[in-house]
Amino acid sequence: MSYNYPMPEKENIIVYCDGACSGNQYKNNAGGWGVIFKYRDHVKEIHGGELNTTNQRMELMACIRALELVKADGHTISVHTDSAYLANGINKKWYVNWQRNGWLNYNKKPVENRDLWEKLLSLLSKYKVNLIKVAGHSGDELNERADELARQGIADVKR
Repeated sequence: MSYNYPMPEKENIIVYCDGACSGNQYKNNAGGWGVIFKYRDHVKEIHGGELNTTNQRMELMACIRALELVKADGHTISVHTDSAYLANGINKKWYVNWQRNGWLNYNKKPVENRDLWEKLLSLLSKYKVNLIKVAGHSGDELNERADELARQGIADVKR
């Protein structure tokens, strides 16, 4: 006789991600992204950067890089971000209208960062993700650390 026991739900993965850009309003700028990835007792920090980018691209890139670290399905991933752009794009489902309108925004202009939004949406479709908006620079230790990592990404590409 065999018994089917319910499998325990896999443990939650915690992610903090942030993006930053130095000289965001200028052509020759530098941007960085930072990620803190926590699973069980394991913590992984990663960061990177790009030249001639925007803060919004770096915010999206941080979330993309975080989700690319996930190696197995069945986990719930809690992504914490201080980016209203990222949080609203997902939680308020801005992307639904963008897709419906052929990737045009409400002004009938092409959606900025479409390439990254499409990549992010593809990753989000693979996992159960809770995107949590946190206040930036408010003392949240992991959010502050993600910001430090993003700034390290900027410093690295400026060298």
